[in-house]
Amino acid sequence: MGRKLMGKKCGMVTLFDEEGGPVACTVVQVEPNVVTQLKTKENDGYEAIQIGSNEIKTRDPRTVEKRCSKPLCGHFKKSGLAPRRHLMELRVEDTSKYEVGQVFAADLFAVGEFVDVTARSKGKGYQGVMKKYGFAGMAASHGAGPTHRHAGSTGMRSTPGRCLPGGPRPSHMGDEQKTVQSLRIMRIDMENGVMLIEGAVPGAKNGLVVLTDAVKKKQCN
Repeated sequence: MGRKLMGKKCGMVTLFDEEGGPVACTVVQVEPNVVTQLKTKENDGYEAIQIGSNEIKTRDPRTVEKRCSKPLCGHFKKSGLAPRRHLMELRVEDTSKYEVGQVFAADLFAVGEFVDVTARSKGKGYQGVMKKYGFAGMAASHGAGPTHRHAGSTGMRSTPGRCLPGGPRPSHMGDEQKTVQSLRIMRIDMENGVMLIEGAVPGAKNGLVVLTDAVKKKQCN
């Protein structure tokens, strides 16, 4: 069975290796991931467990239902659990090994293991070809005109007489689901529910990140 864990990106810190070299790490806050539903072949056609994270908390407990849709509130009431903001499924071979209310924490992974991190990248808005695709542009010298940051010619002559689709054009940048593979877990603090992962993780602070087993690296150092 593959492992999956949801967390929140908190920022970045610097650690130092044995030789004194700096190692940039991303801080991921891992709140308890709770099993909210068991899906079986008899009822749903496949075997999977549903995991919820980031419990909805308010000053007045009576207002929790206002932060959650009615269908989801009914779903959590059926399970006897507090509403969560994020839900995700994990395919398993046999759901009988799990139970509703079971908790997964940061110790689901170990220090030295490699994980793939999936998150939604920062939105950059509508951008030109120089920022989005790294075009060099033209010299912004006298007489160049207001074209030094343009893409240049994208047209054709008589054959085929049109602009082929799929080429680099100014368009919306960012706000896409991205996965960074093979990032090593440097440190786990179970007392504070924090994981330090080597390298950069997509997305802004307080954004949702999903940790899964690395596809290309499975060994531990």
